[in-house]
Amino acid sequence: MPTYLEKNSLFPKIFDNPVTDNLGLIVVIPCYDETELIKSLESLKNSDAPLSSVEVIVIINDGEHTSAEIKTQNLTTFETATAWAKENSTIHLQFLIDYKTDLPKKIAGVGTARKIGMDEAVRRLESVGKSDGVIVCFDADSLCEKNYFQAIEEHFIQNPKTQACGIHFEHPLEGHEYSPEIYDAITKYELHLRYYINAQKFASFPLAFQTIGSSMAVRCDAYQQQGGMNKRKAGEDFYFIHKFTILNAHTELKKTKTIPSPRRSDRVPFGTGKAVNEILDEKELDAEVEYLTYNFKIFEDLEHFLKVAPNLLLFKKEQVYMMKKNLPESIRVFLEDNNFDSKLAEIQANTTLPITFGGRFFRWFNAFFLMKYVHFARDNYYPNVPIEEAAKALLQKYYFKDMSGASAKELLLEFRKKDLSQLF
Repeated sequence: MPTYLEKNSLFPKIFDNPVTDNLGLIVVIPCYDETELIKSLESLKNSDAPLSSVEVIVIINDGEHTSAEIKTQNLTTFETATAWAKENSTIHLQFLIDYKTDLPKKIAGVGTARKIGMDEAVRRLESVGKSDGVIVCFDADSLCEKNYFQAIEEHFIQNPKTQACGIHFEHPLEGHEYSPEIYDAITKYELHLRYYINAQKFASFPLAFQTIGSSMAVRCDAYQQQGGMNKRKAGEDFYFIHKFTILNAHTELKKTKTIPSPRRSDRVPFGTGKAVNEILDEKELDAEVEYLTYNFKIFEDLEHFLKVAPNLLLFKKEQVYMMKKNLPESIRVFLEDNNFDSKLAEIQANTTLPITFGGRFFRWFNAFFLMKYVHFARDNYYPNVPIEEAAKALLQKYYFKDMSGASAKELLLEFRKKDLSQLF
């Protein structure tokens, strides 16, 4: 039977064999049109050493359609990083730099770059017999806390059933490196990210986890079992992590953090950099414009359904009819439009135990399907509202916390505190 790499790898072996058999942790960094890569590498270099050896793989990349200007920058980054890696690598912390240029336009992007690096990490871990070694995703404009390596290693040792994890993240909210407008924009965007996941938790959705590309890690063997990283140009992290949440094999690491950049960017169709861009562009057109997010009423409606969902295994047709009749209109119409009755009957017919029913049900009503409902409800029932309004409503209803006079930054700090206090 062919191995994962024989079936899935885009490239043959990239680097020489590992210099130590003690290799247990590999960090993979996609890098495109970056000028500050060395800052990220320095941050990793300054992280306290774990028990196992560490490698950092950087995949500088561009496509056949990439401009000459960006290719020139990539080549400069490659040369600078290669020289830096030669000076700073040790037997216990190796920095490996590669440049993949002129990737086919159809696949060129962050997903493919992560995949190239993560597949090489598989090859290297397997070569030293560490199929349970850990592959960590990081970004070329991110920083980390000093205990980063130790906390990741400890998390996977203490949670042997964990196949993948999300790592706590916090964007910088103040300083001198960026303009006040950028810090304001990233504050509102991170508040949106935390609000969205906490609103899902309020609605009793069991797959409510952050999916941030610079802040996730996976065991080598689990990565292979789930078919590896996808080649999406954006959102690759969302689809990758939810392969593990649906298996109840995903946990959250909160004893360290990554510090993603708040800068604006056009490198991907959506995500942090793009969101910051849009916020700033809208502010330039109208200084009074507010950053909008999903209305909290969407999740209040959803809660009515998800609180009942785990018990649907034993529902007869008449009970299903009455359940739907009592649901708020937004979720009832959405279910009807998506063939809920036939899908439920199919799931019931193939399960006998509540635990297996729940697993199969949320493979259908998964994180992508939930997002589909949220967009349906937004477009047809509850238009977007200012992020501060939505966040305050959630804090009041879910945490019984009145923050009616709070700023976006105060709200975000409250959500960060809540997120760090929750155990999963």
